[in-house]
Amino acid sequence: MTKLEDARIEIVEDKTLSDNWYHLRKVTFDYTSSKGETNRLSREVYDRGNGATILLFDPQRQVVVLVKQFRMPAHVNGHSGWMIEMPAGLLDGDHPEEAIRREAVEETGYEVRDVRFLFECFMSPGAVTERIHFFYAPIDVSHKIEDGGGLDEEHEDIEVLEIPLDEALTMIGTGEICDGKTIMLLHWAALNRDKLAA
Repeated sequence: MTKLEDARIEIVEDKTLSDNWYHLRKVTFDYTSSKGETNRLSREVYDRGNGATILLFDPQRQVVVLVKQFRMPAHVNGHSGWMIEMPAGLLDGDHPEEAIRREAVEETGYEVRDVRFLFECFMSPGAVTERIHFFYAPIDVSHKIEDGGGLDEEHEDIEVLEIPLDEALTMIGTGEICDGKTIMLLHWAALNRDKLAA
């Protein structure tokens, strides 16, 4: 019995189609399947760098800190574009934990202290190179050191939301929360309530 790991990939051409905001590439490669058949294939690959996201949870108030902002890709796909999400951002060359500490303050105003790495994953591996690092941090009102809302120089216009965990979970079912990373972290919180620091 053959295994997919027996397949071979040889890149023939890696062509940049656009490097305007991020990088869009067309990769042509010879794919020799696990059955020994070779075909030349092409795929477009969108490279925007790797990112990090974090679940900020206040165990005393039983609330999660989320952000709301406009996302053009969601808008052009029939959504209003106003997405409720976990705080997140690109690594920009930083270690994932450093990056998410920075993003948490910029977006929510909360300074995180006890940051815990949970897992990492590819969110859309069929087209996007981005690997996201997922974190959790317990917070309380004393950790709020700024207003948040994003950076003016990056034209960020972010609303900070503090929502009870159970209400946020309900918002998945109503469609009010439809961001993948946010759904994943909310479900992690629901499955690990006993691990959420009190």
